[in-house]
Amino acid sequence: MNNFNTMMQQAQKLQKKIQQAQEMLEKMDIEGNSGGGMVKVVVTGGLVFKSVKIDPQVVDPQDVEMLEDLVLAAITDASKKAEETRNAEIGKVTGGVKIPGLI
Repeated sequence: MNNFNTMMQQAQKLQKKIQQAQEMLEKMDIEGNSGGGMVKVVVTGGLVFKSVKIDPQVVDPQDVEMLEDLVLAAITDASKKAEETRNAEIGKVTGGVKIPGLI
């Protein structure tokens, strides 16, 4: 029974550390970009999109499709960076063990 109590205490400590890491990630801004920085997207580590910045030089009414592609690429870049950051931060807490539903 003592081993069970010890294991439960360790699980509670791990849960608290994971929660702290998630809270830190929610406050972290991660920038994705495309077109050599002409389109920038800021997202939190919790994948809440905060802003989109578009350099006026890339706005061409005759080629809206290119702008759409650049925005999508910047969003994809920001999402990928946020996911990598999240995995790295949570991985520090869990020692690299992947916990289903968490990472």
